[in-house]
Amino acid sequence: MHQKTALITGSSGGIGFEIAKLFAQNNYDIIAVARSEEKLEKACAELKAFGGAVHAFSADLSRYDDIEMLKAKVDEAAFAIDALVINAGQGLGGRFIGEPDGTELAKELDLIRLNVDSFVHLSKIFLPEMVRRGSGHVLMTSSISGTTPVPFESVYGATKAFVNSFFWAVRNELKGSGLNMTLLLPGATETNFFKNAGQSDTKVGASQPTRPSEVAARAWYALMSGHEYVYGSDDAEYEGDILNRMQSEAQKAQRHRLLSEPGSASK
Repeated sequence: MHQKTALITGSSGGIGFEIAKLFAQNNYDIIAVARSEEKLEKACAELKAFGGAVHAFSADLSRYDDIEMLKAKVDEAAFAIDALVINAGQGLGGRFIGEPDGTELAKELDLIRLNVDSFVHLSKIFLPEMVRRGSGHVLMTSSISGTTPVPFESVYGATKAFVNSFFWAVRNELKGSGLNMTLLLPGATETNFFKNAGQSDTKVGASQPTRPSEVAARAWYALMSGHEYVYGSDDAEYEGDILNRMQSEAQKAQRHRLLSEPGSASK
């Protein structure tokens, strides 16, 4: 019997969809949130095959009003959120300053609104009720990019560094509240992430060895067993917990430049 409810953002594809599948398989009803109504409906049709209730809420989480609308819909339906997965995010590649492949300010600000603002906003409006009940699971999806400067993804990497710091601070504040909080740090994963970020011609974009289902499985195990954080693969864990702790910020930036520079895939 499905008695618990998981709200999962970015659940129409990739890692978010695979995480939603695991919740559905483990007797959670799903509130699936994504921007594309078409993709969301398709994903929800697959999630319903696991037997629980699936509710599709389309929202652009880079928009303040859409997040408020999402909360209003959840409250109106009287859902009690037992698991909150803040996963929706996007990348953006290119030179911060320069032509012809320089990034656009408007896109960078949209990126910040989605990757930073929405994490704060969703946490602020959904966590209080979970704290009041004294129970629940919270998974925040960051990135290994949050552990290093990433040239040609300068704004994206900075947004994920924010998520890392935000997660650890809030988790510490909520010690003893009954909430179980886990940080997910994927590395290069076989999704449309790099294509959508305009990074298909980079070394990192051309090599995506990890399947979304593998990342989701690691995230599920870590969340349900009370781990503080988890990487999306063994390679990502080695990079994040060994290399990125040993090297200086300048050294890390240079190492990543070789992977993320436009055209590096052909070099």
